[in-house]
Amino acid sequence: MGEPPRNCLQLTGSGPLDEGDQARVADLLASDGWVVCRGLDVGAGGTASLAGLVTQLAGAPLDYRERSSPRTDLGHGVFTSTEYPASEEIHLHNENSYQTDWPMRLFFQCLQPAEEGGATPLADTREVLRQIDPSVRDEFRRRGWRVVRNYHDGFGLSWRDSLGIFDASDLDAFAAAHRLSYDWHGAVLRTSANRAAIHRHPVTGDEVWFNHAVVFHIAAHRPDVRAGLAELFPTDDLPTHTYFGDGAAIPDDVIEHLKDCYAAARFRFDYLSGDVLIIDNMLVAHGREPYRGDRRVMVSMAAPYSEVAGA
Repeated sequence: MGEPPRNCLQLTGSGPLDEGDQARVADLLASDGWVVCRGLDVGAGGTASLAGLVTQLAGAPLDYRERSSPRTDLGHGVFTSTEYPASEEIHLHNENSYQTDWPMRLFFQCLQPAEEGGATPLADTREVLRQIDPSVRDEFRRRGWRVVRNYHDGFGLSWRDSLGIFDASDLDAFAAAHRLSYDWHGAVLRTSANRAAIHRHPVTGDEVWFNHAVVFHIAAHRPDVRAGLAELFPTDDLPTHTYFGDGAAIPDDVIEHLKDCYAAARFRFDYLSGDVLIIDNMLVAHGREPYRGDRRVMVSMAAPYSEVAGA
């Protein structure tokens, strides 16, 4: 598996961490945005042990609302990692960056490393922003970006599972609270939201590239997946798609450029069983490599931040 990652803390026991270890974790998150805790026996107690570590370092684990990917709720605020086929890459992104609220801390605990691949690649969003061509960066700064989601029966998550509400009469209140607009196209619920593409980190003050403009755009998919989606859905009806904030199309070559910028900032390490990866969700983007073999990773989110409230 090679050398340990540079931000690897060798720890022992099942927690709680002592004050010195807590300080080391906090320092690395503030400077680099990520740290790997290696040697902790947090798996022995199942989800409750991971939830305890999360609570100690970042407060109570959060629920997963306005979902965009399938996960299984394991209890105690712990979920499976995204349940996409092993052959699929998950592009670099920041959790819930299409919402008005997001977790500032993400925890990934590896129970079983993949036989091959399966890393959680990372990218410093400050470096991603620096890599972006100034004209593209300025255009997104000026225009923002828009996410559009269409909830088709039998294709992906239902709107009830995604939004966590079960009655259409609750949609008005949900949309107002989350700065969404919505309408119905027959039985299909379509939501849209305008968001900023560039944010300022509330603690460090750094500007970061923080959005889902690439990962939700059809051009981010493999050619065969893209062709299949285009055959099933007109552009306006795609399950997820992104635009500039004024509704204009984001050109495919811009998406390719942004993917190159993520790639330039990307780095990776191989999990060992028991590793707990902790990231600052605004300073660091994450993804998932394709893999072979059994891979089991648990995820928990904490430290909520509200764009509306500013805290």
